[in-house]
Amino acid sequence: MHLDVQDLREFYYRSALGRAAQAAVRSRLTALWPEAKGMSVAGFGFAVPLLRPYLRESRRIVALMPAPQGVMPWPAGLPNVSVLCEETLWPLETGHVDRLVVMHGLETSERPSAVLDEAYRTLGPGGRAMFIVPHRAGLWSRSDATPFGYGRPYSLGQLEAQLAAHDFVPERHAAALFQPPSARRFWMRSGPMWERMGRKLHTVFAGGVLLVEAAKRTPARPGGLADRVREPAGVLAPEAKPA
Repeated sequence: MHLDVQDLREFYYRSALGRAAQAAVRSRLTALWPEAKGMSVAGFGFAVPLLRPYLRESRRIVALMPAPQGVMPWPAGLPNVSVLCEETLWPLETGHVDRLVVMHGLETSERPSAVLDEAYRTLGPGGRAMFIVPHRAGLWSRSDATPFGYGRPYSLGQLEAQLAAHDFVPERHAAALFQPPSARRFWMRSGPMWERMGRKLHTVFAGGVLLVEAAKRTPARPGGLADRVREPAGVLAPEAKPA
């Protein structure tokens, strides 16, 4: 089930732990995608805490929020780009998205396959999607005090297998949220240190969140070289009447 948008806003924008989580995941995302100049960027679920770095240079940004979750205006102080939509029917043209960020949209959906179908439909040739989900082996998926404690957590292999089944090609992966999901002063102060140390470890260890970048697998066009070879060029055929 999807969390309520008010609960998500309270966590990410009005709690110290949520702001720390936002900074850690966004830092990991921008390290993988440092810019989106001239690109069309979309977020699905509750991805708005991660989209602000792309507001200035992107050609267009759309924040899709599923109806069971609810919607809030975003960004504050600027023209709204948030859209309330059905989670399996996005109001986007086919093949027009260059960068797609999915957070709190896949693991909480009752129809994850349909969500991935929409992600595939809207992603354009050469586009990239970033799927951000709770890590099954991490501490954050075991805590109800954060949004990552709800829905279905994934292992890296499970997420990559599900993406491959929907014609995505996983290309890179990373992890974030290595600090414990606690608002105690010691853990909050040492949070940046935990993040720096965690980036040196393999993803299967203590990261609370997985980030998997995937490209769209485009099927081969029918009528390729094999079909042409079956019909050799006429210029090579013998002349009936030599000239």
